[in-house]
Amino acid sequence: MVAGEQVIRAPAQLGVALRGVGQQQGLSRQDLALKVGGTSQARLSQLELQPGRLTVERLLLILAALDLELVVRPRQGAIETAEW
Repeated sequence: MVAGEQVIRAPAQLGVALRGVGQQQGLSRQDLALKVGGTSQARLSQLELQPGRLTVERLLLILAALDLELVVRPRQGAIETAEW
């Protein structure tokens, strides 16, 4: 894993990670909501608490506002690959 990367395997981890990155960057929820555009501070707070309700589109907007990207890769140490 590269320094600064976080592994997210559950929705709750995503909310914590997004809030943590925002805090590291010195952004309040209001600042981040303005950067995302079309999202209120209250809605952003709800999404941090219940990230399972995030749409992919909204997630990508939030990640872009935080200067982050989504990377999909095989799990490290995974023995079997899940089938669709």
